[in-house]
Amino acid sequence: MVGIHPNSVRLYEELSFISKPRRKSNGYRILTDLHVGQLKFARLALRAEILQHGLREQALTCIHLCAETQFSKAVEAIDHYEALIEGELARARSAIADVQGLLEKDEMPQPLHLTRKEAATHLGITIDMLRNWELNGLLKARRKKNGYRIYDEQDLKRLNIIRTLRSANYSLMAILRLVNSLDEQSGDSIEQVLNTPSKAEDIISVCDRLLVSLESTKREIVQMRTLLSILRRISEPSTETPEL
Repeated sequence: MVGIHPNSVRLYEELSFISKPRRKSNGYRILTDLHVGQLKFARLALRAEILQHGLREQALTCIHLCAETQFSKAVEAIDHYEALIEGELARARSAIADVQGLLEKDEMPQPLHLTRKEAATHLGITIDMLRNWELNGLLKARRKKNGYRIYDEQDLKRLNIIRTLRSANYSLMAILRLVNSLDEQSGDSIEQVLNTPSKAEDIISVCDRLLVSLESTKREIVQMRTLLSILRRISEPSTETPEL
């Protein structure tokens, strides 16, 4: 009925994702409509792809409250979960606006020639972060004759863009797509590039399409609310049994 393996049902019981079922004299579990609904609720909550900033922990809180049939608290937990998702969406969209502003900003008033350490200090990041971005192809700095890297105003603008997007949890691959698109002057919108993996990407992570994943989770929260309302009615004495 739920589309999972029987072993998953046992696991969900062990994890307290469903109410403790009664057992027959032979030890077999008796699973009711309530348990089926709780299994569906857990599956919905666990479908969320974004895990950072306490989102997975809040999803688990919703599941456990549903399993304990504390439906009023579960509603509050879902409200908080949705607020967290909205916050992530706001950060992701704000980062896009900030990047657009950086691209439209005039060049720095005087030429810059910073060392790696100076560039990292200027941006408020660590040297390791800067090195990691370079290793992942996001930036290729010029070098002096002695081999030391040197960062000019164009490099600083690009690094500002990278830092802005990373702070909003866009993946390195998504950012790489964007900086390549900017180099190629493709004309595609920032949001479109960040959330549309190319066909050449064999493995696609959640944050390679951050806005898409967050919007998907918002739709799942709506379904969680509907299912929770049904479970609340199931758990209360009634002459009718709502359909799951």
